[in-house]
Amino acid sequence: MEFFTSGIAIIVIVIAIISSAVKVVPEYQRGVIFRLGRLIDAKGPGLFLIIPIVDKMVKIDLRTITMDVPPQEVITKDNVPVKVNAVVYFRVLEPSRAVVEVENYVMATSQIAQTTLRSVLGQSDLDHLLIERERVNARLQEIIDQQTDPWGVKVSIVEVKDVEIPSSMQRAMARQAEAERERRAKVIAAEGEFQASTKLAEAAKVLDQTPTALQLRYLQTLVEIGAEKNTTTIFPIPIDLLTPFLQRTLTPAAKE
Repeated sequence: MEFFTSGIAIIVIVIAIISSAVKVVPEYQRGVIFRLGRLIDAKGPGLFLIIPIVDKMVKIDLRTITMDVPPQEVITKDNVPVKVNAVVYFRVLEPSRAVVEVENYVMATSQIAQTTLRSVLGQSDLDHLLIERERVNARLQEIIDQQTDPWGVKVSIVEVKDVEIPSSMQRAMARQAEAERERRAKVIAAEGEFQASTKLAEAAKVLDQTPTALQLRYLQTLVEIGAEKNTTTIFPIPIDLLTPFLQRTLTPAAKE
């Protein structure tokens, strides 16, 4: 009986050792192997064997991680206090370095992103931050990626999400935008007046060269005035139309 019990115990131990030696890693993970504390290699994906008790495996996820950077209080280059948050997309390219070079690569990347966000935005004007958002994002991605490269981490995208501006500054920006719209409206109106006056001058030259055209234009104006429902209508008569009558009137007087 004791022999049977010992045999069962040995079988259980052997099964446990074999099961601990067999490792399966999915496609999106890698297993970093340490043998007696020394780094061996990163294995996977699929099935492989390790030496029980001697080897230790640390799994590293290779999928892209989406990390929100909490809102940061920043004072821009033109002394405007703003609150900015961002999102960072990164992934592990070298699993061995991500385990050996840094204790927690996710936490370390988060801290680097926060400090870089405050540093870069503190060197930018508010207008630059609002208008040239793509350049700011590219600069953030470049700096953070350089800092995380020794850890085997690749930062692919950094996007500034929200820029919270004080209410007093928002009102000032609204007044500035309104003044800019009024300026543009006045410039457009002035350009329209200039173009209209140019065309009128050209039309006056044409009418001056062709008196018949002036009379036709006068008759057209009378038709337009007659279409209105007015009780009294004043007809301006060009002096050219009265010239023949004046000549007839003045001729007998001159004979006398």
